Amino acid sequence: MTTTLRPAGPLQQTPDGARSRTYDVCVNSRRVGAVELGTLPGTGRRSAGVIRSLGVEEPDRRRGRGTVAALAAEEVLRGWGCDQVTASVPVGAEVALRMATALGYTERSRTMAKDLAGPPPGPPERIEVRPMAEAEFERWAVRSAERFARGWAEHGVPEDRARAKAEASRRRHLPDGLATEGAALHVAALDGVPVGHLWTGRAESPAGAEGAFVYDIEVADAVRGRGYGRALMLFAERLALEAGERRIGLHVFVDNTRALRLYESLGYRSTHVHCFKPLL
Repeated sequence: MTTTLRPAGPLQQTPDGARSRTYDVCVNSRRVGAVELGTLPGTGRRSAGVIRSLGVEEPDRRRGRGTVAALAAEEVLRGWGCDQVTASVPVGAEVALRMATALGYTERSRTMAKDLAGPPPGPPERIEVRPMAEAEFERWAVRSAERFARGWAEHGVPEDRARAKAEASRRRHLPDGLATEGAALHVAALDGVPVGHLWTGRAESPAGAEGAFVYDIEVADAVRGRGYGRALMLFAERLALEAGERRIGLHVFVDNTRALRLYESLGYRSTHVHCFKPLL
């Protein structure tokens, strides 16, 4: 039997060059599932592809249909000019995780989340956390974008694409700077000297659920290991609860073991694994 992909709708394209299309997974023309493909906005001839969803109906599972569909999806993305493919897999989807590993995907990062309950944590001890001033925002925005781009470049994203990703994130999540609705930016200060920054807001998780989100947290190198990162994370929970949220999430690179240990100690649990694969 032959497993193929059949277009289930027209090719969609946004002004920034991103594409998307849904396909039926077919076995000898019989529909057995679906896959949704897309691309990220490109900065040149090449772009990054995304397998946004892939599912095979129960009667046809455990027969290799998903593996063949994933390989066919990669071929479609190559035809779109993609040199890399990414996918997000729920932590509990063990079969999908094993398939991704077998197909050569490498885990790059994770989404983590924590359910919030009870009264908000008390105010941080030893440090002052205050709203960010406009002059501070301008300096922070430049430094944050550089850190964002450098982080992705160090994890397999070409530098020009990493910088474009940083700019796209700023446009999407902070279009009006400090005045952006729903965004909160704070400075942690020790004896009046800034030692950290926190950016929180709301976001939609890969599963579609909305909640509070920690977009960026930074503690100065000179004072790391003193509990200030933990204090800022607890402050983020306080902000979320005061805003009526009952869930808070974040994104972390999987090799950032210090951050992972901190988040796990605070009760965060991984919800999605984000992996990638070069398309040679």
